[in-house]
Amino acid sequence: MSENNVPPAADAPTGVIVVAAGSGQRLGQGIPKARVLCGGRTLLQHSLEAVVASGVAAVVVAVLPAGDTVLSDVVARAQQASGDFGPRISAVTGGATRSASVRAGLEALPPSVGVVLVHDAARALTPPAVFQRVAAAVRAGAPAVIPVLPVVDTVKTVEGDVVTATPDRATLRAVQTPQGFAADRLRAGHAGPSAGDPGVTDDAMLMEAGGTTVRVVDGDALAFKVTTPLDLVVAEAVLAQHTAALPVADPGRTPRPAPPTQHRSAHVPE
Repeated sequence: MSENNVPPAADAPTGVIVVAAGSGQRLGQGIPKARVLCGGRTLLQHSLEAVVASGVAAVVVAVLPAGDTVLSDVVARAQQASGDFGPRISAVTGGATRSASVRAGLEALPPSVGVVLVHDAARALTPPAVFQRVAAAVRAGAPAVIPVLPVVDTVKTVEGDVVTATPDRATLRAVQTPQGFAADRLRAGHAGPSAGDPGVTDDAMLMEAGGTTVRVVDGDALAFKVTTPLDLVVAEAVLAQHTAALPVADPGRTPRPAPPTQHRSAHVPE
């Protein structure tokens, strides 16, 4: 791919794909991960709330396990809450792999979308500001953008039970989502020869394989992935702390505060 870094058209809408088709086996609850409750709401609900609160999306596609009526209802209620002035939210069925699920989400986005953010529903507490940083960097001309955090642990490369090297952690970063892309680059990547490679673990890696430069912005510690039972305990504790900090006069759940955003029209060009 050529590296021309042409920003998307200013009026091209942003689409967000929320990947929520994982089985959640490591969480050990016997249900799809996105359906697991955290603070009384599903991980998918938390993720959709963050997307909407960020104000970046004109259209949101949640990629769900086949036949999951619980998560389909979550999406339907999110669309109802979004109303006429929020993003259009819909659901599609995912594939056998994460890459296949992202492709299903891409196919569901309108061709007019110029920026695509791909987000894991399991990173349910990701602050809206991370979505804004990623989207802004793509709109400024970066063809692929990922949020990252510095690696704080010493990391070793190992073969069998033998340490073979110790990389310099100053050059290492932990990668989060949402990952953002110029829509044409992401579509081309998923149509290319590396799309079916099981060694490609995220969309940024797919872009790298095609020669696209991937740039970074600051991630956030709250954008951790809920994968294990301990992760869920941490997420519950974070939410409990947030609830405890709410004003006593507000007995109900306070939605995520929405910072100043660009408001879209209710119509998204197809």
